[in-house]
Amino acid sequence: MNRMLPGTRALRTFEAAARHLNFTRAADEVGLTPAAVSYQIKEIEEQLGLVLFVRTSRSIQLTAAGAVLFEATVDALGTLQRALGRARSLERGSSRLRVSLSAGFASNWLLPRMARFNAAHPDLQLSFDISDELRDFEADDIDVAIRFGTGDYPRTRSHRLFDTVVVAVCSPALLTNAPAPKEPRDLSRHTLCYVDWKTERMVWPNWRMWMAAAGIDDFDDSRCVAFADSGYVVQTVIDSGAIGLVDLALIGNDLAQGRLLRLFDIGVPVAPDYAYHLVYPASGDDDPRIQAFTQWMLDQAGQDVQR
Repeated sequence: MNRMLPGTRALRTFEAAARHLNFTRAADEVGLTPAAVSYQIKEIEEQLGLVLFVRTSRSIQLTAAGAVLFEATVDALGTLQRALGRARSLERGSSRLRVSLSAGFASNWLLPRMARFNAAHPDLQLSFDISDELRDFEADDIDVAIRFGTGDYPRTRSHRLFDTVVVAVCSPALLTNAPAPKEPRDLSRHTLCYVDWKTERMVWPNWRMWMAAAGIDDFDDSRCVAFADSGYVVQTVIDSGAIGLVDLALIGNDLAQGRLLRLFDIGVPVAPDYAYHLVYPASGDDDPRIQAFTQWMLDQAGQDVQR
């Protein structure tokens, strides 16, 4: 019976083809050519003695047998992936913790504080998964994640770290080469950039919102430059002399070292339901590594709020 079962690689190809119902998109996902995907599916069908897809000149569809096998394959691959994550976690032992977080949060908030963490917990080593994707704790071998959102994640514990306020910043070079702006409206003489991001429930603060908070309701934002990520905004401000809207919590290091200067005492908070959260599986309540890291993070976040 075991000789009749396709191998894991073949099952991944089948799962991708069945999910996309398109051999070309499946090929892009698994790193094969469309012809190789088609050949591998044909091999699986011959091996099992089943027809898994109905092929036409324009599309493919799962047969009833294919749908049954697809559902089982998704469950089986998911089980294997979660088991692998748990095995890797056990292999790390009790002295290492794997943390998933965005590049911006890592470079601008956590990494500048790593010396403090190492001094407080010399026996606990951190490793990082740098990604903006929402990770599965078991399948992706993650112990703790830093996520920006509402904090409402099923089967997890979520701790709100701090609220998010967006402020205007420039580089010191800008004020060397041009007169300092005396009032918020003066900023319109410069290139203004910001993060363009929204969900069904919130809009990331933009220049129209910042100007409104400054009492300017007739601001024309048609020439503002939008980016998908705050890292690009910061780099544009430093490199090209633009003025940007950025998350105050993530530029503390740049402000302290003089790479950025804050302009005016005006901040626009992000929607109150959204914030940075430290998240871990509910089972982490009994994990001393997770609890030590969580308490340290909450302490650091609390110090930032008090400043």
